[in-house]
Amino acid sequence: MPDIVPLHPGDPSRLGDYELAGRLGQGGQGIVYLGKSDTGELAAVKLMHVRLAGDEASRARFRRELAAAKRVAPFCTARVLDFDIEGDAPYIASEYIDASSLREVVETSGPLSGTPLDRLAIGTATALTAIHHAGIVHRDFKPDNVLLAPDGPRVVDFGIARMLDGTGTLTSQAIGTPAYMAPEQISNLPVSTATDVFAWASTIVFAATGAPPFGANSIAAVLNGILNLEPDLGALSGPLREVIADCLSKRPEDRPKTDEILLRLLHRPPAPAVSEEVLSEGAEAATPTLMKPVPAATRPSGEPPAPAAPVPATPAPAKTPPDGRRRRSRARWYAAAAAALVLAGGGGLWASQNIGGGPPATSGPTAKPQPPRAETLAEKIAGGDTITVGVREDLPGLSLLGGGPMGYAGLEVDVALELLKRMGVPADRVRFESVGIARESALESGAVDLVLATYSINQARRNKVTFAGPYLVAHQDVMVRADDRVKRLADLNGKRLCAPAGSLGVARARQRSPKLVPVDAANLSDCTRMLRDGRVDAIVNDDMILAGFGVQAGGGFRILGERLSDERYGVGLRLGDKRSCLLVNKAVQGIYREGTMRVLFKRHLGGMGFTPGLGLPKPESCG
Repeated sequence: MPDIVPLHPGDPSRLGDYELAGRLGQGGQGIVYLGKSDTGELAAVKLMHVRLAGDEASRARFRRELAAAKRVAPFCTARVLDFDIEGDAPYIASEYIDASSLREVVETSGPLSGTPLDRLAIGTATALTAIHHAGIVHRDFKPDNVLLAPDGPRVVDFGIARMLDGTGTLTSQAIGTPAYMAPEQISNLPVSTATDVFAWASTIVFAATGAPPFGANSIAAVLNGILNLEPDLGALSGPLREVIADCLSKRPEDRPKTDEILLRLLHRPPAPAVSEEVLSEGAEAATPTLMKPVPAATRPSGEPPAPAAPVPATPAPAKTPPDGRRRRSRARWYAAAAAALVLAGGGGLWASQNIGGGPPATSGPTAKPQPPRAETLAEKIAGGDTITVGVREDLPGLSLLGGGPMGYAGLEVDVALELLKRMGVPADRVRFESVGIARESALESGAVDLVLATYSINQARRNKVTFAGPYLVAHQDVMVRADDRVKRLADLNGKRLCAPAGSLGVARARQRSPKLVPVDAANLSDCTRMLRDGRVDAIVNDDMILAGFGVQAGGGFRILGERLSDERYGVGLRLGDKRSCLLVNKAVQGIYREGTMRVLFKRHLGGMGFTPGLGLPKPESCG
């Protein structure tokens, strides 16, 4: 990970909401600082060089970099937290990932194999798929730009990434690290997403063998190998070897697209394109289960390793911003458990920073004994324990950080409290924690006891968690301005449809209205503002989510009721927890039978002229 050096004379002490603590690095476009917000959130803050700030062409490049970062959905990549492009000191603040690079880990601890290698391949393929869905070519994918964070691999450094033009290709330049370049880069041919695919495969070969597929002796030998020789895939085997071999084809048109790669790695059937659901599955599959192996010194000679024991997680309490503004929480569910990750076979460890603060966890004879942990929600309820509910933090009306006495506010927060009340858990024994997309891992590790987070039930997820409920049935739908004469989706042909980063509802909408014109936006908040201001004509997403953003924006919107899909929002429980599932299903029946769900919906999402189907959904079998 980069060294942090003290600020130089003349460096600013603060940019926006971030106090600058030191320098992380410097490039041709700007200086990158380590920033810390008033709430303790760390960020990598890139400040444009003063000599470039007055140059409009340089500002335009900075804007393109920001647009590229914002267009990439946060699937195994670094999020943009804040920015100011138009001020006297233009800057972009991105998520600071305190982790070692893949190169550092392999050179220090040796190549990866087995499940850790599979996780790496899936996580980086998920990130690259999200990058390509945003219309971006990375152009410098290599081990140095893959960080092994506690919640899985992250792909970083879009400094030389470029957005695709209308032809779907880019003019090639000699950009990239030779050992991970594709043949077309060397031959000065057009660069495309296939170029990233070649570099991704070369990076996975390095992770598995400790060397790139065409060697690393001399530049001349490496370039000759890339152009003319077969790759050395070492001990790679099985389906992953087949995928990598296909990706290292000399001809770009023979390489699979990232969508196909991700589907193959997840053992899913072929499809024209992956959905946001598949991207979420990829990100979740890449998230390590925080387990600690039993050290060899504590086992009798000749005895095989015992199964790893889960590390109890103690997430930090939810925080309400003092100024009332919503901020993204950095309280990850792994905060106190990520002292070490199993990233190599045979019980090898990759040491990480102790994110939770204080001394790292230890193991062996001197380790402090951990108390037994109740394995099911029902057991914890019976034992009088505090129940932790995993929720979203960024959905107004449903679950939003920084509101109410619980630190979060919204329909799903109140539904969780109502369900638990009917199961004998008072509100003072309930706490909430943001889980983002790492829902399965949060449940498996014990960081949360149940999840209510617009968690759509599907067969792939049933293989990882037990679903109770559903507590709501949402539908992919379209929101327009209330005064618009549009009555159905077909009336929007030729109109502008806002497409937030990571959303694939646009494809469903265009099936019914093929001439819709997608307009890119960073998120649903931006889409709502654009719809209100008349810069777009419609937004597509789940109707419940659209209603929440509409209410937050002050109303004046209408949901068409197209019901492009059914999204059964389930209560996630640990896999196999049938007893708790039955208890939750009974509580769900109670909130519908007593009319509580209708009251809660009116409280949080009323005033939109939107009436969802609030009949009791068909329950999950809990089998």
